[in-house]
Amino acid sequence: MRGQDELSFEEYANARTRRLYRTAYLLCGDPHRAEDLAQATLAKLFAHWRRASRMENLDAYARTVLTRTFLAEQRKWSLARRLGSLVGSPEESRHGDADLRVTLLTALAQLPSRARAMVVLRYWEDLSVETVAELLGCSTGTVKSQCSRALARLREQLGESSPYTPV
Repeated sequence: MRGQDELSFEEYANARTRRLYRTAYLLCGDPHRAEDLAQATLAKLFAHWRRASRMENLDAYARTVLTRTFLAEQRKWSLARRLGSLVGSPEESRHGDADLRVTLLTALAQLPSRARAMVVLRYWEDLSVETVAELLGCSTGTVKSQCSRALARLREQLGESSPYTPV
């Protein structure tokens, strides 16, 4: 890749790295792993930049690459290396927004990786059910039922009276 392609990739990467990182962090809950996921996503985009840069919605494609990279990696991780031990517990948190952040990240960490991906894409990225289904290669009914179960589990973990309970 030379010249204009290289410059356009560099511009895209500079403009989108932060958003990719935030989404990766919500998916995995570990800042170092999120950096790795964002970098792996950018590396995959770079490898196919000529084709990717011509896509109608490059950001959607990048999210797809990120999500699939995360899910593929999750299959390789053992239970001992999952997020729960990395995020910490709500009792260890500080006050204010930090409480909310740690509590929600801990609750998200308890969800299976595919359900966590659906919740993050659906409610953090604010994607439609159809878009999430397309990204994850499943039916819209699966997205609806998995999100419903995941939200119910989050409510159960957070407690109905908690100010952090998802609506």
